[in-house]
Amino acid sequence: MAKILLKNVRPYGEDEVQVLIDGGVITAIGTELDVNDAESVKDAEVIDAQGKVLLPGLVDMHVHLREPGREDTETIATGSDAAAKGGFTAVFTMANTSPVIDQPFLADAVWEKGQAYGKCDVYPVGAITQGLQGEQLSEIGLMSRGHVRMFSDDGKCVNNPQVMRRAVEYAKAYDVLLAQHAEDHRMTADSVAHEGEVAARLGLGGWPRVAEESVVARDVIMTRDYGGRLHICHASTEGTVELLRWAKSQGIAVSAEVTPHHLLLTDEKLETYDGVFRVNPPLRESRDTVALRDALLDGTVDVVATDHAPHGSEDKCVEFEHAKPGMLGLETSLAIIAKVFVESGLADWRFVAKVMSERPAEILRLADQGRPIAEGEPANLVLVDPGAAWTVHGEELRSKASNTPYEGTEFSTSVALTLLRGEVTYRATPSDTTTSTK
Repeated sequence: MAKILLKNVRPYGEDEVQVLIDGGVITAIGTELDVNDAESVKDAEVIDAQGKVLLPGLVDMHVHLREPGREDTETIATGSDAAAKGGFTAVFTMANTSPVIDQPFLADAVWEKGQAYGKCDVYPVGAITQGLQGEQLSEIGLMSRGHVRMFSDDGKCVNNPQVMRRAVEYAKAYDVLLAQHAEDHRMTADSVAHEGEVAARLGLGGWPRVAEESVVARDVIMTRDYGGRLHICHASTEGTVELLRWAKSQGIAVSAEVTPHHLLLTDEKLETYDGVFRVNPPLRESRDTVALRDALLDGTVDVVATDHAPHGSEDKCVEFEHAKPGMLGLETSLAIIAKVFVESGLADWRFVAKVMSERPAEILRLADQGRPIAEGEPANLVLVDPGAAWTVHGEELRSKASNTPYEGTEFSTSVALTLLRGEVTYRATPSDTTTSTK
């Protein structure tokens, strides 16, 4: 394994130190390692970080890597490349592939392929129900013996309460996490946009908040009564925040994620009818965005997860109501969280580490991810440059797809280096960024 000395680096954006990495582990942290520990740093690759910020490698609880079945839009390899460029060292890829990940051998194949490529730990998410049909439970017990730590029918909701109850009971027995895509499909038929003033004016089918909130309410109560651990995927409404706050006050074991796009964008983006802005759940109103930001700050919402959803142009460059829902997220998420929280002064880099690395790893019980930057800890790290501006161009992203809602947008924060167990998985080149003059 590589030996690397990071000089003039700021862990969590604080004081400058030097960090020595050897054998995939942080072996020393100090102010003058190259002087005081000359023998230990011998033969190390020296990287002058020039004051850049060092964070634990990011962990994404919710991505779609499309393999198996839609390798034309993303693969485990291209998704791993995108993840590494975004600063991620572990991602969890959802089960709505073709075939659906509802059998142990399929889950094992995803894990093994990710490990063979080696750019990012790719954890398979198992389906709650067979074929995502919402009728019969999948092989939860068998899959939980391998690398499956979370089960979800994401893309669809487990609407049947009896099926969901059985899933909760099984998940409790095997001590795995259930992640619910909260959407009562009876209320969202022909809906493509948030039910509000913008959708009404544009003549788009409206998706009400209650379609999400009613399922959240049902499932937190079910978790209260039958135990286990519940996770709410892509929380998007002010009402969901209120329900989560109540559930946590009652001691219910529930966690939740919010996407970068629900923290930054609103349904005003739909004015162009551009299918790139169609997403599930839909972009909401500014009051929802504000509530979600506040909830992430106070811990009511636990983590940021991208819901990275690649699509080909044939599925996006169509009439809005025919566009497939989903946006790219892996390569822009850190820049968005930095923009919304750090650059605005609402939070610091320790907050970013918590919601994008530490808390996701804690919820998913990953022993080697989201760890403190300290001696003896795994060298799963990301070096962040808060002063390097870059402009998003879909065709230049590492993802195989290009359906980013941020085309032409300039961000001020970029990833300079990503390390997985001490090995470089991404290193920025001068063409990736432009030195900021701000």
